[in-house]
Amino acid sequence: MIRAEDLMKSVTQTTITSYPLLNRGKVRDIYTIDPKTLLIVTTDRMSAFDVIMNEAIPYKGVILNQITLFWMDKFKDLVPNHLLATEVADFPKALAPWKEELEGRAVLVRKAEPLPIECIVRGYITGSGWKAYQQTGTCCGHTLPPSLVESQKLDHPIFTPSTKAQLGEHDENITRAQAAALLGEDKAKQVEKLSLTLYTAGRDHAEQRGILVADTKFEFGRIGDELLLIDEVLTPDSSRFWPKEHYTPGKGQPSFDKQYLRDWLSAQPWNKQPPPPPLPEDVIAKTAQKYREAYSILTGKSFEDAV
Repeated sequence: MIRAEDLMKSVTQTTITSYPLLNRGKVRDIYTIDPKTLLIVTTDRMSAFDVIMNEAIPYKGVILNQITLFWMDKFKDLVPNHLLATEVADFPKALAPWKEELEGRAVLVRKAEPLPIECIVRGYITGSGWKAYQQTGTCCGHTLPPSLVESQKLDHPIFTPSTKAQLGEHDENITRAQAAALLGEDKAKQVEKLSLTLYTAGRDHAEQRGILVADTKFEFGRIGDELLLIDEVLTPDSSRFWPKEHYTPGKGQPSFDKQYLRDWLSAQPWNKQPPPPPLPEDVIAKTAQKYREAYSILTGKSFEDAV
């Protein structure tokens, strides 16, 4: 169970007065350090169905940040990323008053221009992809084989980009042709190939450790002509993680991600609009446990190593 002291340590919102706040998203607070540098703080805020919950998930932000750092290091030979510093000791001295608050959950990064799409890769047919397939036999412009069942592994992963919605709104799936119209043909082909490469590498590592990566989203930014991997990478917030030992095609799967929370919320008398229902302590504890398990399995480290 989550201890009372864990709840006290949760970071739901930062107020760093030394630098201007650039953006406060569903999970991350972003500050401008200088014209070329940002501070990204991953809080313990929890969102589901694009609504921010009133309760935090203790240490969730630390886990998301540390998983992202693990993958960025693993992928550094495949794609450059935006990281400049990952330890608070290497941050500007003006951030020292917030050292305890930032430890483990904050990074300094190069300021990049984010691409205007989410780069989603699906290796299994589930979620909105499954719903679309049931209706049309296709998913985001991809014609799929007949007679697939829910959660079935696809013969080859597919790239299914989406728009980037404003806070409180929903992303919308788009076709590869629509992505090309937004990015240009060459850039769209580049990010599709890179997304599939990263997914495959991440999927193979995770499967060896007992996790199936059903789908995930990557974000890229650019500085001039340089393409960078940014934001979060293969985390329980940006991916569907399934325990390999319990995988059974033909139905929904248990998960290590926030699908558990989504399922609980879907069973409540709630219209998926603010305000959300209050989360019981056992739901908070179970969700936190799933995030911790995902970290340990993927990285091979104990949760205590991350905090």
